[in-house]
Amino acid sequence: MNDILNSLDDEKQPSIMVPIGDMDTAEQSPDTVDELAMELATIKQPAKRIAIIGSRNLAITHQQMIETLTTALVRQGNTIITSGGSCGTNAAAIRGAMKSNPDKLKVILPQTIGQQPSDVQDQLIGVPNIVEHADRAMMTLADASRVCNREIIDDCNQLICFLSHTSKTLHTAVEYAEENHKVVTVFYLD
Repeated sequence: MNDILNSLDDEKQPSIMVPIGDMDTAEQSPDTVDELAMELATIKQPAKRIAIIGSRNLAITHQQMIETLTTALVRQGNTIITSGGSCGTNAAAIRGAMKSNPDKLKVILPQTIGQQPSDVQDQLIGVPNIVEHADRAMMTLADASRVCNREIIDDCNQLICFLSHTSKTLHTAVEYAEENHKVVTVFYLD
C-alpha cells in the first residue's frame, strides 16, 4: 500500500495557470471595506427599517407581489416606510403592512392628508403613523415628492425601489440612497 501511495506522490499532476488580470493588483480602499461591513451589518439586523417606494403605474400582478413582499417583511419584524398613493407601489406597500401589523408601518406624505386625493385619504384611514408636511403645501406635488423621497430614505436602513428605466425622480432617489450608504434593491418593471 505504501508503494502505491509513494508512486502517486512521485507522479506530478498537470496544473493549469489561469491569469486573473487586474485581480492580482486590485486593492480595496478602506472606504470600500467600511461600506461592505456596514451593508453586511444592516443585512444581518433582525429587524430593519425598510423604505419601499416606486412607480404609480404598475400592473396588478406587480402590485400583488409588492403587497405580498411587504406583508412578509413586516411579519419578520421589519418596519416599512413609504409614502401615500392610491395606486402603484406605495399603495401596495401600505396594504401589505396593514394586513400584517399596522404598527410597523410609517407613511410619510409629501404634503398634508387634506391635499391628497380622496382615494388616498380613504386608504390612510387606520394607519397609526402618518407624517404630514404642511410646510410643503405651496410646493408642486413633484417637488414635494422629491423631498419626501429623501426623507423616507434618511429614515431607513434599506431601500427597495420599483421603477422603470425612464423614471428620473426614482433614479435620483436610488442614487441618493447609495450615496448615503443604504442597502439598495432595485426592481426594474420594464
